[in-house]
Amino acid sequence: MPTYWRVSEVRVIQDHAVWVRFIDGLEGIVRFLLGFFRGVFSHLNAPEKFRQVTVVGGAVTWPGELDLAPDAMHEEIKQRGGEWVVDR
Repeated sequence: MPTYWRVSEVRVIQDHAVWVRFIDGLEGIVRFLLGFFRGVFSHLNAPEKFRQVTVVGGAVTWPGELDLAPDAMHEEIKQRGGEWVVDR
């Protein structure tokens, strides 16, 4: 199984935006629009909750086992020139 898409580092750079680095060296920014903060992700709209992001098992993760698929994130950042805007 490929692992190049596993996240090695994540940092909040502003409200609702993170910088990520993957183990293959790819880096990028993920910006979350208001449409993302629905359902199980709704409480992450609060900046203090959003800032609790970390890397667990190679995935960007928040408390409550909420995470983003690192393979999809890697692909989007690579295809979109370093920045992915997530709206849902």
